[in-house]
Amino acid sequence: MADPQTDHPTPSESEPGADAAAGESTQPIDLAGELAAAQRKADEFYDQFVRAQAEMQNIRRRAQEDIAKAHKFAIEGFAESLLPVRDSLEMALTVAAPSVDSLREGVSATLRQLASAFEKNRVLEINPVGEKFDPNRHQAISTVPAAGTQPPVAPNHVVTVLQKGYLINERVLRPAMVVVAQG
Repeated sequence: MADPQTDHPTPSESEPGADAAAGESTQPIDLAGELAAAQRKADEFYDQFVRAQAEMQNIRRRAQEDIAKAHKFAIEGFAESLLPVRDSLEMALTVAAPSVDSLREGVSATLRQLASAFEKNRVLEINPVGEKFDPNRHQAISTVPAAGTQPPVAPNHVVTVLQKGYLINERVLRPAMVVVAQG
């Protein structure tokens, strides 16, 4: 007799040997063995996880040490490039009777050494004569009427540089002190 709600035969209507055949074809389930295998796999994954965490802590520690060293020795290269400049200045002071020409030549050579050190360390001059005034790179000390400048300079442009400015890696170390044309 079929179940009226599902149209499936009731268990009493099914074949009498069906349950026995189904039980014979399935293997006995080894739950203890599966549990042990799953536990071994879980232990293996946990071990990998712990090792990965330890490795991440080591990487973080090494990165922090590298950053600390970089901060500590960041200026080392720049200072090293300035040593010849200091040597030249000290040598100039030891000359017994310097002439004006030899002094001028020595100062010029020392200035070239300094310019070379600046170039090597990407320190660039800001010398903006004739350029449009930029408050991010220039410091206006005074203004002059644009009409009276020789050669003529457009309003809001730099007429004179009183003191050069400097950049390092596109960052202003010191703004150029300038006189600006006012229009």
